[in-house]
Amino acid sequence: MSAAGPLFDFWLQHAPVLSVVLPLLTAVVLLLIGDAGGMAAQGGAHDDAPLAWRRFISLVSALMGLVTAIGMVLHATAGELLVYRLGEWPAPFGIVMVVDRLSALMVLLTYLVALPVLWYAAAGWDGRGRYFHAIFQFQLMGLAGAFLTGDLFNLFVFFEVLLIASYVLLVHGQGRERFRMGVHYVVLNLVASGLFLIGLSLVYAATGTLNMADVGQRLALLQGDTLLFARSAAFVLLVVFGLKAAMLPLYFWLPGAYAAASAPVAALFAIMTKVGVYSIVRVHWQLFGAEAAGAALTVADWLLPLALATSMLGVLGALAAHSLARLVAYLTVSSVGTILAGVGLFTPAALSAALYYTLHSTIVIAGLFLLVELMAAQRGEMRDRLQPAHAMREPVLLGVMMLFGAASAAGLPPLPGFLGKLMVLGASSGLAAQVWVWSVVLVVGFLTLVGLARAGVILFWHVQPVAGAQGSGSSRWMLAPVWAFMALTLGLAALASPVKRYTDAAAAQLAAPADYVRAVLGSTAQPSMRPYDGQRATPSQEKQP
Repeated sequence: MSAAGPLFDFWLQHAPVLSVVLPLLTAVVLLLIGDAGGMAAQGGAHDDAPLAWRRFISLVSALMGLVTAIGMVLHATAGELLVYRLGEWPAPFGIVMVVDRLSALMVLLTYLVALPVLWYAAAGWDGRGRYFHAIFQFQLMGLAGAFLTGDLFNLFVFFEVLLIASYVLLVHGQGRERFRMGVHYVVLNLVASGLFLIGLSLVYAATGTLNMADVGQRLALLQGDTLLFARSAAFVLLVVFGLKAAMLPLYFWLPGAYAAASAPVAALFAIMTKVGVYSIVRVHWQLFGAEAAGAALTVADWLLPLALATSMLGVLGALAAHSLARLVAYLTVSSVGTILAGVGLFTPAALSAALYYTLHSTIVIAGLFLLVELMAAQRGEMRDRLQPAHAMREPVLLGVMMLFGAASAAGLPPLPGFLGKLMVLGASSGLAAQVWVWSVVLVVGFLTLVGLARAGVILFWHVQPVAGAQGSGSSRWMLAPVWAFMALTLGLAALASPVKRYTDAAAAQLAAPADYVRAVLGSTAQPSMRPYDGQRATPSQEKQP
């Protein structure tokens, strides 16, 4: 028993399943309350009391989720894995949820984004469609489950939960463009789900299991046709996760979908692409990593070039964007490319840099999507289109916010974007791909700054005086989440050293899957699993006893 007492021990022991059950129960309660008072945008008479209750319950639940995520991160910091076996069925036969440093970090990032976004939505967006808060909680359930599950099939299940919720959130508030992009989004993700099942079938055919720990140790024993099945599965899963992460050539759905979504939904979707990134890391570092013998680093020759191309094409799309929302959406694509470049170098130092940059990019992109709407609301009919319009009512306040967001996204010192890119550059030093990584990262940072500077000049300098056209200023309620994201960005820079130590430890933990396997499988783990030596392995390396 810990010094905090038995209640704390009980809560921490059940934290993995609570992270999934809490938003699920919250969604059920919200559905039972009903939706009286919804659809405020239609202008009908309604009672605000149920909507106020839904806002309160949803915000309290998200706050509880954030506290739980902080507890899991604090537990994971010590290096001990927390394994939760549902129904007490032993792995690999039962369902397991696993908290390691990476999964705990991603759940914390989810709630750091979700809570300010939910606060922003409560300013009025949640009343423009039905059951917003319930669907939002289902989305959180899917995100937490995807990050915490220790089973590939349940990863698929939680993917479907969060995707179904995202379908509804995407069209929240209605509108022709949202429905059009929603159809594209649904069709593409249904195709990806079909490919996901094919990939899982290939993994099961090769290993006879879908438990991640069990798959990881069995891959090292494969030969002949079963090895071919496993390598084929690695490529199929890369396609699936690449589509969900918006990696080249599968990124084309994201700019239109994110630009069409309402501001709080687009901000929440900043974490959606990271589910694809997380899955690539989990599968291709932990399962098909250096310990997988003939299946080791199957996609290594493909991932880095695709990542660098994604980053470059994303920033070129941002330069060509005709609206600020689409520009930020393309920057989302570009940031995914930078993250995956660190992942694709397949060294612990590069993975640690990618994880740090993931925290930065997700927070900054979410804040920018909210800021876009605040500026669009003061530009009349032009909204966020990059064309001259009348001056905003709060040009200084919004201009400072825009300047801060642009500096963060472009990676100017001393903000965390600069630190993250510097870590990626440092991790690539001495590797064969150093020239390509340095060239792309530096050019992308410069072009990002150019694109955002161009947008800032149009929004704040190319103004047309129109008598009586200015609207009201931004409410404090809606400004608070943007300030929160700015504070998180500054905090990430101020706490760069401890955060970097955490991401270093998370990368080292992923590179040493033996601890994960032993924690999940216990006595059934293969004793031949050896610790990672800290150097990049190649598929041709022979396993040492």
